[in-house]
Amino acid sequence: MDKAMSKNCTRDKETVSGSRGLLQQEPLLNEVGSAEKCGVDLPPVPPHKARLGAMEREAALGLPGLSEPEALRHYVRLSQRNYAIDLGLYPLGSCTMKHNPRLNEKLARLPGFADIHPLQPQSTVQGALALMAGLSHWLTTLTGMDAVALPPKAGAHGEWCGMMCIRAAIAERGELETRRRVLVPESAHGTNPATAAECGFEIDQLPANASGRVDMDVLRQKIGPDIAAIMLTNPNTCGLFERDICDIADLVHEAGGYFYCDGANLNAIMGKVRVRDLGVDAMHINLHKTFSTPHGGGGPGAGPVVLSRRLSAYAPLPYLVRDGEGWTLVEHEAQSDARPFGRMSAFHGQMGMFVRALAYMMSHGNDGLRQAAEDAVLNANYILARCTEAMSPAFDGHCMHEALFDDRFLKGTGVTTLDFAKAMIDEGYHPMTMYFPLVVHGAMLIEPTETESKESLDRFIDTLLGLAKAAKVGETDRFACAPVLAPLRRLDETRAARQPVLRWQEDEGAA
Repeated sequence: MDKAMSKNCTRDKETVSGSRGLLQQEPLLNEVGSAEKCGVDLPPVPPHKARLGAMEREAALGLPGLSEPEALRHYVRLSQRNYAIDLGLYPLGSCTMKHNPRLNEKLARLPGFADIHPLQPQSTVQGALALMAGLSHWLTTLTGMDAVALPPKAGAHGEWCGMMCIRAAIAERGELETRRRVLVPESAHGTNPATAAECGFEIDQLPANASGRVDMDVLRQKIGPDIAAIMLTNPNTCGLFERDICDIADLVHEAGGYFYCDGANLNAIMGKVRVRDLGVDAMHINLHKTFSTPHGGGGPGAGPVVLSRRLSAYAPLPYLVRDGEGWTLVEHEAQSDARPFGRMSAFHGQMGMFVRALAYMMSHGNDGLRQAAEDAVLNANYILARCTEAMSPAFDGHCMHEALFDDRFLKGTGVTTLDFAKAMIDEGYHPMTMYFPLVVHGAMLIEPTETESKESLDRFIDTLLGLAKAAKVGETDRFACAPVLAPLRRLDETRAARQPVLRWQEDEGAA
């Protein structure tokens, strides 16, 4: 197409079909099919005795009937409306959206791992138990800790496990009524204070200093005999390493408290720092972020908790022990030589994530895990360095695995942080994490991970720089209307949150 013709063509062209090139228009499932037809031949349901009592269904479910091609096309077309890590760089900060090696997926689907059932006799799943033991070994080796609890299903679940171990230790000392206060920095993950409150503790917030780290002067003022623990995220949600972490641990320990470290960002320091050397008593590890499957993808996560010797006796049931030539899960407190705080879930964890994580560890090796952490930090600092002049870094100096910017560079442009994020969608990128952490106004948190090449980073950075330039030269319409190239235009997100429509109604023809 020549340039003259190109100028007369609009990016927002409407089509007769509603489709836009290869992006097919797709209505809702209830609008595609009909409850009156069925795409599958099924025999009549034979007479049977109701076994659901008052819960027996009294009317048809009303699900739409679809042929196989209709069903397949519906979900393929919907999948094309989603951004994915297999499509491009996913810049969400604090979420570690990195490539998931297909080798890990292949191993997780092996029949001996994918097809087992948690109620099978333990003698029939010795291979799976041996894998769990191997994973436990490498988790404790990597962190230098003394024990690991595998049952937690994700990060917040792991936090709860670690804090319950701390609660059990304090209770055994007879101090549960007097040690009620848990210190939580402003730069910690948002689930930290919620977890402490769920465990029955009182939350005392620690402010950040000008460098984005714990204000040590305030910490010293708050330390006292009623301190139960501190919950510290390191590196913190500002993407910064807490330089005073050893002093923080010493202060808390001297006061008789425990040090819980949020390990969601372990991918920035694995192989570089031993958690034990930092004075940590408990730390959860997001296997689904650090060791394989991207956060939020591939089904359930896993958040094992590594424990110091001070807390290892309180690890929850079930846990693994060596039994002669094999392995046994200790399921009941009466069988335990320790003092477990109880059982936090029905079974022992998420087998699929155990397999993926161990495959990731073994394929990388010690040097590979260390390089992954180094590359994650290198990539984040590359973004920080290239964008510093056009955008506004939230803090001075280098970052760890994620780069944090604020909205100062947009001041006076008429463009908001949200406008900037929406414009990124038109450029083919999922927006970075916006407005988090809360300690930074108009925060833009970017985590490139170690899996992005320099070419991929340069393309992303050039996009950021181009948008920043457009905002500063007054192209406000470009931002106010964005996105215009996405399947859905800008929504009223406040109204959607306050007045969600969760049920499809045929008479209105909308969800």
